[in-house]
Amino acid sequence: MGKLFISEHPLMKHKITMLRDKNTSTKEFKELISEVAMLLTYEATRELPTVETTVQTPIAEAKCSKIKQDIVIVPILRAGLGMVDGVHNILPAAKVGHIGLYRDPETLTPVEYYCKVPKDLENTKVFVLDPMLATGKTAEAAVEFLKERGAKDVTVICVLAAPDGVKTVQSTFEDVDIYAAAYDTMLNEKGYIVPGLGDAGDRMFGTK
Repeated sequence: MGKLFISEHPLMKHKITMLRDKNTSTKEFKELISEVAMLLTYEATRELPTVETTVQTPIAEAKCSKIKQDIVIVPILRAGLGMVDGVHNILPAAKVGHIGLYRDPETLTPVEYYCKVPKDLENTKVFVLDPMLATGKTAEAAVEFLKERGAKDVTVICVLAAPDGVKTVQSTFEDVDIYAAAYDTMLNEKGYIVPGLGDAGDRMFGTK
């Protein structure tokens, strides 16, 4: 079974508190999502393989390490877009794909409307970005699409996770890790995380 990481860092808890607050402005909300994504990526990249290299410093030659694996960031449209800049800040060489999914309001199942990712995913580390892991159906579908296109090393990064979403992803994929800033205990009848932080896409882009 894949690993579930929930941050216990005081800085992360502080930012989650601000994200939950309904009075947080659209500008602040978007900035916080990006910051949380960056902090989570730091944790999610701890075990990336490295290769030894040698560089010339201003003083002397130094034996160093650099990341060996190519990295691809795949936000789930549209809310996942708000996490891209934060991840790119510390992984500037990463390529970016996009998967467009929306949740049918009646069945709560994901519907694909767009998918554009780099061709060679087999030897890359792929990070799927989606702020809310609620029912898990959207993340499950995104990972499935990526695996169909050759991806073998996939990690899901989300801001909030709920038990249903974690169970869905872990029961479908035994090799997919999940990194979240916080873990809430339930969903309401509409499939929203409780207490959650509302609709991340609407709050991020000011559409509600």
